[in-house]
Amino acid sequence: MQDIFVRLAERLYNSNEKLTIDEARTWVELLWEDFDTTRAKAGHEYAGKEVTEQIVLRWIDHYGPDLHQFAEHNPKYKKLFEKAKRLH
Repeated sequence: MQDIFVRLAERLYNSNEKLTIDEARTWVELLWEDFDTTRAKAGHEYAGKEVTEQIVLRWIDHYGPDLHQFAEHNPKYKKLFEKAKRLH
């Protein structure tokens, strides 16, 4: 699974010059968890990591260049990225 996260993080990093590779990895993990959690809360069975990977890949391709703007305007995500920067 780590290989998937690395590959997706590199793709996001290459699509958004405002993100560091560590921030891109954080975004990938957040998107992955968000999809799996939302799907489970809706009562759907787990569809497997392949399905989640495809969804996260679509989100990266569609929203990737602008994800940094979302974090800037959303206090929850802004705090996560500030905390991550302090840890590195």
